[in-house]
Amino acid sequence: MSGAFFFGYGSLVNQGTHHFAPLHHASAHGWRRAWRYTGTRKVAYLTAVRDPGCTIHGMIAHVPADDWQALDRREAAYDRLGADVDITHDAPGVAELAMYAIAPERMHLPTAAHPLLLSYLDVVVQGYLAEYGAGGAAHFFATTIGWEAPILDDRAAPLYPRAQRLGDAERAVVDHGLAAMGCRKIAA
Repeated sequence: MSGAFFFGYGSLVNQGTHHFAPLHHASAHGWRRAWRYTGTRKVAYLTAVRDPGCTIHGMIAHVPADDWQALDRREAAYDRLGADVDITHDAPGVAELAMYAIAPERMHLPTAAHPLLLSYLDVVVQGYLAEYGAGGAAHFFATTIGWEAPILDDRAAPLYPRAQRLGDAERAVVDHGLAAMGCRKIAA
């Protein structure tokens, strides 16, 4: 295995959504998560935006076979950014580290026509609960902006391709977090 890794701060935190290994806890300093959309997707999704006073937690994963081009295709809505100076971790042998984010000139605020999917949010929060506990899920909500976005309630028939089944306690954490942020759901 080489030393090529990437930092994930959304669905990558949920190990049920991928086969990347090994994974290690990591933090990106000077970044905040934001709900945004681009012309390449109909729905809003997470990106990272610069914020010098914020730190987000996530995971770093090995780039399979050092194939950045394959990973770039999987993350086609994002630009790959060199991020080794912004990320702390305890993973051994990391020679190269990047993260993916939407270029500022291509990102837009979510709208009713471009909502965020509840099934995607469920996956992300489930991952933070598993990796970082209830405090990690609370930190996710606190270090993410864009909660004024409409949230398409697609739990009954998930539109997110890597949707996961949540338990009652996990759903309660998501729903409580949304209520605390004053979010509004729209029917699917």
